[in-house]
Amino acid sequence: DPAPADAVRALVREARLTGAGLVCAPLDAVSREHPDLLRLLTATPVPTVMVGRVPWDASWSTVPPLLVHAPRVEPSARGALWSEAYRRTGAGPVPAGIDPDHLLAPFLLTPEQVTGAARSAAQTARLDGGALTPDHIRQGARAQNAAGLDRLARRIEPTVTWNDLVLPPDAHAQLRELTARARHRDRVLGEWAMRPGGGRGRGVSALFAGDSGTGKTMSAEVIAADLGLDLYTVDLATVIDKYVGETEKNLERIFTEAAGVNGVLLFDEADAIFGKRSDVKDAHDRYANVESAYLLQRMESFDGLAILATNLRANLDDAFTRRLDLVIDFPVPDPDQRRVLWDRCLGTVLPRGADLDLAFCAENFELAGGNIRSIAVTAAYLAAEAGGAVTMATLIHAVQREYQKLGRLTLASEFGPYLGLLGGD
Repeated sequence: DPAPADAVRALVREARLTGAGLVCAPLDAVSREHPDLLRLLTATPVPTVMVGRVPWDASWSTVPPLLVHAPRVEPSARGALWSEAYRRTGAGPVPAGIDPDHLLAPFLLTPEQVTGAARSAAQTARLDGGALTPDHIRQGARAQNAAGLDRLARRIEPTVTWNDLVLPPDAHAQLRELTARARHRDRVLGEWAMRPGGGRGRGVSALFAGDSGTGKTMSAEVIAADLGLDLYTVDLATVIDKYVGETEKNLERIFTEAAGVNGVLLFDEADAIFGKRSDVKDAHDRYANVESAYLLQRMESFDGLAILATNLRANLDDAFTRRLDLVIDFPVPDPDQRRVLWDRCLGTVLPRGADLDLAFCAENFELAGGNIRSIAVTAAYLAAEAGGAVTMATLIHAVQREYQKLGRLTLASEFGPYLGLLGGD
């Protein structure tokens, strides 16, 4: 294969011989890896059009170019463009009762992606019997996602709904508000010009704070399901690098790939990078502050929905939380909420013994939803091995195993009349 510079010279020669011009895209990768090629292209007498997301750098040419800004497809035009592309597939008009404008509002799509989403939806609908549904529209839009982020984050296809959440009313209301911000951000920040200055994008950022197992990840999954998006989770503890500058590079790769994906971005273990920022005492403190400041700046310029989850809100300083759209606290469930969680985690299919006392479990065992789910699964395995239903003895044994995992003592005051069911191991 010819060297990049030789290939460019050959293209220029061919264009001059045929009286053609050159279209170079995407400019982003070339500007990072081969800026010398841009100087070579701009020095030729051939008409050249360069397309990309990066701003023009004056060092690329001695002749100033004609800069043309291509605006994004706003929500008011997105639905009409999708409907026209869908009609051209031969599938006919969009069925009554389906609103592409509303369904596509959470997605950032180029005109080509809108057309591709319409074609994909039409094909999927034909495969399923011919009737177009909202799920087909969302699937078609998600099909336009780039695959690069899958290598840097764990992708979760949402399977839960709002009915699966067991949270206080205020936390539930804030999650609904966050969903509304993500759905209407283009209209509010773009068409209505409510975007603040300072280089902020059209994205939405939030912090979920609460103990492990209180529903932070599930809530992010519910929001993604409501918006019709996939959920991408990033463990920030694995992003941090001991070498100076490497953490920022890791974060930049994540956000660069996320720009090509319509999804909800969840950064777990946020306190790993946003530890309580204090006065700089040594080089480690200085670079830790640089890393957290970089992530803040990158989140503000991000055009999607970014959520950070932490178990230790006290480790995050006020300068960080002020720059977020919403901060939602996830408390440990109270006895009434735990009663609902016990019932839902055991499900409707798992055989239950007549002696199950879920009210006692909810009142006496102060556990988060994630722990209750783990106990229910353990009890199900024990019941399957015994070839019977989940009894109170099975459940108490599962609770004991969960306490051992958590390093908690089995106190007589908690287990009450069921203390005798505890195993001796």
